[in-house]
Amino acid sequence: MKKHYHTFAGYNAWANRRLYDAAAALGDAEYRADRGAFFKSMHGTLNHLLATDRIWMKRFTGEGDAPDRLDAIVHEGFAELRAAREAEDRRIVAWIHGLDETRLAGAIRYRRVSSPDEFVQELMPALDHWFNHQTHHRGHAHMILTSLGRPAPELDLLYYQREVAAGR
Repeated sequence: MKKHYHTFAGYNAWANRRLYDAAAALGDAEYRADRGAFFKSMHGTLNHLLATDRIWMKRFTGEGDAPDRLDAIVHEGFAELRAAREAEDRRIVAWIHGLDETRLAGAIRYRRVSSPDEFVQELMPALDHWFNHQTHHRGHAHMILTSLGRPAPELDLLYYQREVAAGR
């Protein structure tokens, strides 16, 4: 399973780079426009992805800053948000690469952001949810780009796998 999660950590960083490259072409008004996505705009969606990654990494590692809201605006400026995204992706990749099969077979204990309820969950299903959640909201960002008439990057896992296989 370790290889499986290495793939998803690499894919996550790759997809985020592609998405941020596309978002960088937006003007500020387009970037902040409510386009009907769950977190309204590209700005809200990208902030949500970073916020939830920090929340989950805090749950997984016990370290780092974690917002107390799912709609937290972690960074108001795009450049700062992008730099933080890149740093978080490096952190995610490093943490995943440090996991062994024993740790993967373990569990985590955490509290939800929206309630004081405490949960114990096996790590692998939590990782599955987390990587799926990222893909889900990148789909919203992809929709925002297309609704603005902008080119949206290929984000399918298959494209990442082909690039890796080709040594890129």
